[in-house]
Amino acid sequence: MPDALEDLNAYVDASRPEFERRLAELVAIPGVSADPAHAADIARTAEHAAALLRDAGLAARVVPTAGSPVVVGEYLAGPDRPTVTIYNHLDVQPADPAQWRTEPFRLTVDGERYAGRGSTDDKGPALTALQAAQYAVARALPVNIRFVWELEEEIGSPNFEAFVRAEGSRLRTDVVLVSDSIWIAADRPAIDYGLRGLVTFEVTIETGTNDTHSGLTGGAARNPLTELAGIISECVDPVSGRILVPGFADTVAPVTDEELDDFVASGFDVATFMAAHGLTSLRSADTREVLRRVMAEPTFEVHGLTGGYTGPGVKTVVPPRATAKLSARLVPHQDPQAVFALVRDFITARHPDARVELEAALAPYLGPRTGPYAEAASAAVEYAFGRRPAFVREGGSIGAVLTMDQHLRAPVILLGLSLPSHGYHAPNEHYDWTQAAGGIRMFVHYFHHLAARPARA
Repeated sequence: MPDALEDLNAYVDASRPEFERRLAELVAIPGVSADPAHAADIARTAEHAAALLRDAGLAARVVPTAGSPVVVGEYLAGPDRPTVTIYNHLDVQPADPAQWRTEPFRLTVDGERYAGRGSTDDKGPALTALQAAQYAVARALPVNIRFVWELEEEIGSPNFEAFVRAEGSRLRTDVVLVSDSIWIAADRPAIDYGLRGLVTFEVTIETGTNDTHSGLTGGAARNPLTELAGIISECVDPVSGRILVPGFADTVAPVTDEELDDFVASGFDVATFMAAHGLTSLRSADTREVLRRVMAEPTFEVHGLTGGYTGPGVKTVVPPRATAKLSARLVPHQDPQAVFALVRDFITARHPDARVELEAALAPYLGPRTGPYAEAASAAVEYAFGRRPAFVREGGSIGAVLTMDQHLRAPVILLGLSLPSHGYHAPNEHYDWTQAAGGIRMFVHYFHHLAARPARA
């Protein structure tokens, strides 16, 4: 065992009280980025996060943006040494106390379980990496370590790209580690190398100015709800989920058998998946097919229909307008703007008075699953958790990953620590010491690997 790792296990065990104290302090600040009423809490989160970085031996600064600030922490071993940047976010989702068994903004420690809003998404993983950096700083490991902690991730990172652009060369790095993803199974580590993109849009049909009596106008009057249902069924088969818009998937690269084998090796179980999400049936019960659909294929989803009467009983009116709230999840090589234009043109060619409006667009991401930085990540995970990780793709989207990939021009590796049971965005969200302890070992091993690389010329 290399000298730098000799006392790591003892350090991890001894650091638990400090980790719990830091996590309790952060959880106690309700930094809900979606609610302007919590703007002061966002500012408090930033200042406290900077104090935590300094307490761990790093320099820290709070960088203002047009919205919420970004917190940057740095340990500089030397300009000729490799640099690792670790990204997390510290803003959180809202929490309704009535839905929680404990107070959401007070950390509740129950054995190894840490319950509280933000405990797993993403304050716990952020502090896990910080505990590892503290170890590296105290031992003067010859690697530059930078933290970038965002406070607007939960609202789509609207100012993060401007921050990265403004920082320019100050953010130069050799690799970026992102700890904001979820393993597929608790007993099998996973590294995400791909993220689906997203296009959200609304389709509106307006055929009048007010509700009309269906007994007086029905049959002659156009019904916008009925027409919207028809539009949706022209775009996607409701039974199979197959997307019917011509050209929609032309640029999609089929997932390989090798990739699918790794998806399956992640420990995914169909029954567990259904139970975790409260699903009573699926479009397929085949493991490989479910994984293909969730990780590597695009989707066309309906999220809501507005229009007409929705109160008790039936009100026999023909509504004057209706709107469908829709999205498409995209996979690598699909361009979100091009996909939206394709869908918009497909709909309006058949329904000229349909109004199709783009809400948001986010490109998919495909990172490395081979090469020195991915292999170093795999080795670090295996060292910390005792099993080789599966390389998988995430079904969701992280806007900051795309920004860093585009502007920092360094490999972005997703080293998540959260488990399916931790309850991302859900009531009773929690983290646990087993994942934190393993995560500290994982990050230290990665730092140690980079420190062993030769100095730059």
